[in-house]
Amino acid sequence: MINILTNKYKRFILYLEITFILLLLPLAYNFMPINDGAKTFYIPTSNINDISRTLKTNGYEVTWIDKKMLTLKKIPERGWYSVDPKRQGRFSFFLNLHTQKTKSLMGIIIYAGETKTEITKRLANDMKLNQEKLLSNYNSLARFEEADILARRYTIARSADENATINYLFFESQRLLKEFEKEYFLTAPDIDKLKTIFTIASIIQKESNSIQEMPLISSVIYNRLEKDMRLQMDGTLNYGKFAHTIITPERIKSDTSYYNTYKHKGLPPHPLSSVTLDALKASIKPAKSTYLFFMLTPRGTHDFSETYKEHLEKITIFRKYQEQKEKKKEAENNKTNSFGIGFKAFDKFRL
Repeated sequence: MINILTNKYKRFILYLEITFILLLLPLAYNFMPINDGAKTFYIPTSNINDISRTLKTNGYEVTWIDKKMLTLKKIPERGWYSVDPKRQGRFSFFLNLHTQKTKSLMGIIIYAGETKTEITKRLANDMKLNQEKLLSNYNSLARFEEADILARRYTIARSADENATINYLFFESQRLLKEFEKEYFLTAPDIDKLKTIFTIASIIQKESNSIQEMPLISSVIYNRLEKDMRLQMDGTLNYGKFAHTIITPERIKSDTSYYNTYKHKGLPPHPLSSVTLDALKASIKPAKSTYLFFMLTPRGTHDFSETYKEHLEKITIFRKYQEQKEKKKEAENNKTNSFGIGFKAFDKFRL
């Protein structure tokens, strides 16, 4: 009888200890320290592995228990999140992450034809960030010299740091590019094929922002490459620090780089700058044409030609237009100057 009571007592004590330990486990878990990671980050999908990977990328250690906690209430959705781990225990941090979506957002635009230096400089100014860090993060993720971030509008958290900002822009661009590849390719293109596509798209983008003209310009590029002709396009010289400079005959003569398609055959060594999806589409779907030349018109559009003779005729017409425009401008300036003193005198009496 005494042995039975002793065994029951021992079992009771054992059950009590187990219950006590089970009660202490959540408390112990809650007091496990959380890494001091980024306060603002972007979760790309609602896939638990993607969420875990995002948290780790942003400086947080994620255990198997943490992953379970993320799914207990509601799995965090895609979007921007702002957190303060110091004000929360580990239990609350992972269990309630889905409630921490930030409402402080801003729209930013990556313009077609921008270089990585221009993009990071503008982001640094608009978001009060460090350009050197932005550029360093860009270079660490880049597959090409330029054009890794697609030209379009993005929504970003106002409190995002340099790392979160560039990671987001690269992720969104990659997501859109994968959708583009699924739509236009049977199998995903390799990195060399992608580089060629982006390079051609960047030339198209430099030459025209007209969606209607892009396939025609693309056809000129492919037609000239097929005939082993030099591209001889001004846009290829708008690289790096020359991204927005006017191309002059002197520049064409002095530039010895492989970006100078007046001197060198084939494509430039790298994409020139950011491109739109429309330019990418034109780069893989050129119009069917026999055009080998194009030039600007007084209307701001482009005229396309099949022969050099036809091209020269259009150049002559355009130069006459430019001469007439210049003469008209000089006449207007002379007229303004003749009344200059009177206007300045009148300005003194304006209220």
